[in-house]
Amino acid sequence: MYIWFTVLAGLVILSFSFLRTFSPHLADECIYILRSLKLGFRLFKYKKSKPFYSVLDCFLDAAKKHPSKVFVHFEGRQYTYGEMDKQSNRVARALQDEAQLKEGDPVALFLANEPSFMWTWLGLAKLGCPAALLNFNIRSKSLLHCFSCCGAKVIIASQELQDAVEEVLPTLKAQGISVYLMSETCSIQGINTLSDKISQASDQPLSPDLRANINVRSTALYIYTSGTTGLPKAAVVTQERMWAASFIQAACGITSEDIFYINLPLYHSAGFLIGMVGAMERGMTVILKRKFSASQFWDDCRKYNVTVMQYIGETMRYLCNTPRKDNEKNHKVRIAIGNGVRTDIWSEFLNRFGDIKVRELYAATEGNIGFINYTSKIGAVGRVNFVHKFFFPFTLIKFDTEKEEPVRNSEGLCIEADVGETGLLVGRVTQRSPFVGYAGNHQQTEKKRLRDVLKKGDLFFNSGDLLRFDHMNFVYFQDRVGDTFRWKGENVATSEVADILTMAGCILEANVYGVKVEGHEGRIGMASVTLKEGEDFDCSHTYKQVVNYLPAYARPRFIRIQPCLEMTGTFKMKKVKLVEEGFNPADIKDRLYFLDPEKKLYVPMTEDIYRAISSREIKL
Repeated sequence: MYIWFTVLAGLVILSFSFLRTFSPHLADECIYILRSLKLGFRLFKYKKSKPFYSVLDCFLDAAKKHPSKVFVHFEGRQYTYGEMDKQSNRVARALQDEAQLKEGDPVALFLANEPSFMWTWLGLAKLGCPAALLNFNIRSKSLLHCFSCCGAKVIIASQELQDAVEEVLPTLKAQGISVYLMSETCSIQGINTLSDKISQASDQPLSPDLRANINVRSTALYIYTSGTTGLPKAAVVTQERMWAASFIQAACGITSEDIFYINLPLYHSAGFLIGMVGAMERGMTVILKRKFSASQFWDDCRKYNVTVMQYIGETMRYLCNTPRKDNEKNHKVRIAIGNGVRTDIWSEFLNRFGDIKVRELYAATEGNIGFINYTSKIGAVGRVNFVHKFFFPFTLIKFDTEKEEPVRNSEGLCIEADVGETGLLVGRVTQRSPFVGYAGNHQQTEKKRLRDVLKKGDLFFNSGDLLRFDHMNFVYFQDRVGDTFRWKGENVATSEVADILTMAGCILEANVYGVKVEGHEGRIGMASVTLKEGEDFDCSHTYKQVVNYLPAYARPRFIRIQPCLEMTGTFKMKKVKLVEEGFNPADIKDRLYFLDPEKKLYVPMTEDIYRAISSREIKL
């Protein structure tokens, strides 16, 4: 018996060693699959429950279970689950009385990163009202567009955004829109104060009957994403999708004892769904910042015992660019969740700040497929496993980047990309993985639907992203297609920027695109323009035009003056060659200009400026 036991133990050890050698990520994979199955069962249970069990109900249960537990730390103040619950009751009652809101009425939130964002959304959820999360950087035409496409008749704005609201107030008033400001006082006719009404309202619980018709398919949010139309699109986020996004923390092994640091904007999917809603699902404490600060980051982590951080690629680069300190690894951060980090920055971040489990994500707000890198493989955005592909079927197909369309065979079907080959990611549209689309924009919704992919009559979601799968089943993001580029963690729509540029008196046409800058994630804005007959390039007026109408991340930092713009056979502006040529004046004969924020105008681009950008003496 002893001999047989010894032999069996030896075989187990050998088998384990074999698996570790030839499948080093097996343990991570098994843990992730088990978590995913458990979360999938929970979602199935919630979908079938009568009445429907929403994320709001999950928060209310947490508030009952531990009302004194801190939900959010913000600028020296802390708010418990119980306080957040009561304050959201006041918000709901105030809006009920003032705006006559009822279940299903969409409300636009034009709010900065602050606790009022959180309790206002909770208050709306208690009334059964979907919220449209407006980017607080947008202004004028973009702001009106974002507001109108969600069908809201009410907008709630932060006091600090009063000027932006005033700019579009005549249009809002003409459309019969009720405007509320998070302030005790306001002298502007047509803008109603809300903070004073909230403070006077009752904090007693509201009846669940107010949201009795909410179900898994009901719209919970509108989150805006830039696209080829040139204006942001309102992605419809259902209750089911909100649950799924909130599970990302749980899938990464985060528990109610963790402390989560949110420095991304709450109007984004990452900050709102993964960060705030994910924290509610876990019943944990969050640290909320108005905006990211590299100099304060690690001090905050130490002060609040942060264990989980969020990032975008730029976040990690900024942290790696801070001066080195002796106590850099003196913190409790164990997990980082985010997307868009470069491989070299990823490695440098780990070397400087310690053994932090980086959980790189790939997902789109409106998409039906996403990945999580649940291993420690640097550079990958995820890993393919059979369970994931069974529940959320997807594939990579060959894509022609010049024609910007999938490659099809003689039967009119798409061709799957080979392992190791870059292809367009598409996700099959099913009941389990639906694609709802964009509010009030059927045309753009249809553009994202790809038919006859693997067989006649099938339907897939077109991610618009080029990815690659390797022989180890790891997933790597390669590039974006279409008329958007990403800079400073924000999607920039090229046609929106072009529209603004052509409003400058001297510019006839503008072709906007993103170019790579060494040492930076994403692509920075550049525009090739033609001038009106008899006009010269007006450096000052063009500068004022882009600064007045575009957020900082969308402003083209480089302008190229061309005699004419190259077009395709279908009259689309050619960009591939322009992107490859970049902004080096030594390689380009055309006149080039650089947006200089200190001089407040576009200045001629010189080789000295180019060298200063390359050496990072000039910060972009």
